Amino acid sequence: MSEDRIRLLMGDFTKNAGLVGLHYMLEVNGAVKNTDYGIEEQAVWLNREYALQTDWTDLYFKAFVRYFAPSTTWQRLLDVIEDMQAVLKQENWQADKKVKEKLKFINDKLLSNSYKSGFENIRNRIENPEIYEKLNQNKLSEKMETAELSSRLEELKTFLIQPLCRETFVMKGVIYNYINRFWDGKCFLLRANAKKDVREVYEADFSVPLKKFWSSSHEKAKELCVDCGEAMDAKEKTSIAFMKDAADDLNRKRSAFWNGNVDAFLCPACTFLYSLVPLGFQLLGNRFLFINRNDSMESLLISNAKEHKGIERERKEAEGEKVSAWFARMMNVILEGKEGSVHNIQVILKSMDAQEHYLFQVINREIMMILQDAEVKKRLEKLSEHPFCQLNGEPFNVYERTVLNILQYRSQYSLENRLLKQSLKGDSAWTGYLAGLIHDIQLRSMLIRKRETEKEKKAQNNLGGEKAMAVGSYAAMTRNGYLLRKEMEKKNPNVEEALRGTVYQLLNALSVKNESRFMDIVLRLYCSCQMEIPAGFTRMLGDRDQLQAYGYAFVFGLKGSYFEKEKKEDTESKEGIQE
Repeated sequence: MSEDRIRLLMGDFTKNAGLVGLHYMLEVNGAVKNTDYGIEEQAVWLNREYALQTDWTDLYFKAFVRYFAPSTTWQRLLDVIEDMQAVLKQENWQADKKVKEKLKFINDKLLSNSYKSGFENIRNRIENPEIYEKLNQNKLSEKMETAELSSRLEELKTFLIQPLCRETFVMKGVIYNYINRFWDGKCFLLRANAKKDVREVYEADFSVPLKKFWSSSHEKAKELCVDCGEAMDAKEKTSIAFMKDAADDLNRKRSAFWNGNVDAFLCPACTFLYSLVPLGFQLLGNRFLFINRNDSMESLLISNAKEHKGIERERKEAEGEKVSAWFARMMNVILEGKEGSVHNIQVILKSMDAQEHYLFQVINREIMMILQDAEVKKRLEKLSEHPFCQLNGEPFNVYERTVLNILQYRSQYSLENRLLKQSLKGDSAWTGYLAGLIHDIQLRSMLIRKRETEKEKKAQNNLGGEKAMAVGSYAAMTRNGYLLRKEMEKKNPNVEEALRGTVYQLLNALSVKNESRFMDIVLRLYCSCQMEIPAGFTRMLGDRDQLQAYGYAFVFGLKGSYFEKEKKEDTESKEGIQE
């Protein structure tokens, strides 16, 4: 801290999420950048005068309501009320099952315990509280006259959109569905405070201690914050255990600390930032996402940027799109990186399930180099254009599975196998083509990993030649399979039908890396056509990984569909996967 600025430094992913949440809160509440606050390389700074005069409780609640409102029960209530109003405008509308379910939803949610306690806190500060009291005495029913039911629905809508009702009821949903996934046992999440005004308890537990901490001298303070290292008085400290998955109950479990002396306490500033962690994560479908790029504060903010449309934003997205949105966001961040400035990226997921812990995925330099490779990107783009296919009668996202295999260090061979077997059931051209794209990605991944592994052993120029030769060998093996197919067509025009059983046997042999079985089938195919067996098959002998790499390349040529489609789309044919 300095005389005119308060600096909040980056730290682990929770601290960074808090900083992202702070930036969002300041931004949407109209704070002036470079005057009230600013961004440094590894920190966010606040103007001291602004920090001491700002109503942090007000900013906190407005930011949480703005971002989370569209995903809460409050918004669903408004949607259902509007749906019911549209139904009632129809002539001869019927009180069918859907109508009954909608009215029951309105009654049950508005009269839930959390809404009742929220209403009691604001009863004397809102207009027409009797509307809510009337619902408690006389619930909505499909048996009401149309005019009465329409009037009651309009009253409830007017009641709900009052600013104080909106904030109170939205925050009830946010607290018990979102915030409590990250921290608990403090403030409005302390059982003893369940019926208290949420603003009042936040002010007392976070905002007041924060301003007092920033305005006080701590020259004689003996306690140190476990996060930022700032000195603090004993009365100012907060146990880090209020953050979920951070520590056990420190009042009961002291054995992890030297002499049982617990020192894992946070200062009021870090405690305040930790309360903002849910706002730093992005809510996408049924999970929270945070991309922890700690190379700079600016890149951290860019990676976790939110839309600022608030409650007015369109709600037309399909639920399936929301669920996969985290994946698209992560991919965009990775692919935005520039060659030569590749850094590790830590992706943190948090499920809506309160029992599940954080899920971490580190996307390291090698993975990013694969995903940023020009030819890998080219094939991933083709997959992303039409990512779904049918596997065993169910839609399957091939694009997402392919990228996840790269992220999780898994080979693509199992996926290729499934797609090729699906192609034998009649969808040869499409699923076979998808499998071919994935095989190209697998080959490129292998070569990039090999390059990184041998970088320290060989000069880059020597390895480049070796890599080109290897890629050419894979392409040659695909051509070998295709030439064999064309020779078989001369004897049997219906070669696709004739090869179906043979391809299935080859795929089974490759899936279990059975070299002898694979080579036995290949020998019989070449002998039946009286063709010489290409020398390329010797490269896979005794090497199970090369067996799959070369073996699948051969099968794609034998299948023909992918090879022919690539020739039409890429004038460079299979050599297009070379650098």
